Amino acid sequence: MQALQLTEFKHPPELREVDDPTPGPGEVLVRVGGAGACHSDLHMLHDFEPGTVPFETPFTIGHENAGWVEALGAGVRGLEVGEPVAVYGPWGCGSCPRCRQGMENYCVRQAELPVAGGGLGTDGGMAPLLLVPSPRLLVPLHDLDPVDAAPLTDAGLTPYHAVKRSLDRLVPGSTAVVIGAGGLGHMAIQILEHLSAAQIVAVDTNPEALHLAQAVGARHALVPGPEAIAEIRALTGGVGADVVLDIVGVEETLALGAAVSRSLGHLTLVGIGGGSYPFGFFTVPYEVSLASTYWGSLPELIEVLALAEAGKVRAHVERYDLADAAQAYEDLAEGKVCGRAVVVP
Repeated sequence: MQALQLTEFKHPPELREVDDPTPGPGEVLVRVGGAGACHSDLHMLHDFEPGTVPFETPFTIGHENAGWVEALGAGVRGLEVGEPVAVYGPWGCGSCPRCRQGMENYCVRQAELPVAGGGLGTDGGMAPLLLVPSPRLLVPLHDLDPVDAAPLTDAGLTPYHAVKRSLDRLVPGSTAVVIGAGGLGHMAIQILEHLSAAQIVAVDTNPEALHLAQAVGARHALVPGPEAIAEIRALTGGVGADVVLDIVGVEETLALGAAVSRSLGHLTLVGIGGGSYPFGFFTVPYEVSLASTYWGSLPELIEVLALAEAGKVRAHVERYDLADAAQAYEDLAEGKVCGRAVVVP
């Protein structure tokens, strides 16, 4: 079969011929219905030096996957061939306390493992078939189309986790600011709309992204800059935002987030743009909490899928054939994707 692979770091992905995987004992083979193209893949492709992560090349990229059960390894129970499933992306050890709670994104032994998930050190979903090491990493989709469900496993799950940790701040009269209204951002806006009473402000440089943000629930859509800071202050009566989700994560967006946060607020770094912000007594308002997050838990993925099944959240999907998968990443890098690019093998 053909697969889009990372053959070396700081190198464009290549479509290569590889062997079809076969499930061993306890493993599940999934026929991929959709594989999302993520900005974090761009960092892995273009920014990471060899040794930055404990991954060895080559491997098939694509960590945001959904499809149908193709075959079951010996001993697998509870799944049927042909059943639609979403693949939980972060793969931990499966046995530490956090993994046993469904939080494999924060696996205690992750540093000891050679991979972090399908598409992150081992073969992912940019291919017709994906080998999943355990049925614990699969969630039934019921009536959801795998193409639409694939982005929910990261672009939906990651902001869902970030929003949930701040729900106590998102009371009536509160304000949430989402910086970056693309693949994760437009999902974050929908999640905020359905989980909270906050007024939602979207910030992005892309007019199409801002248009989409307003279509899915943002009350205000702003271009970043000094004017945006002043406007957010005005929209909040001068006090600032209760929650800021920085989906981008560069120096400028973190500075913007800090400038519009209010005391006792949450500034959550979601994007891995490589930026930083100086933390000190006078750098942010009193008791502003700065935190980074990584993905979300398996129970949270079940909740995201339930929201989608109820019609509350939906990824705006732009489809690409596998032959055009490399082009999907080029379009993503050039800001041409509005919503989420999904490769359909």
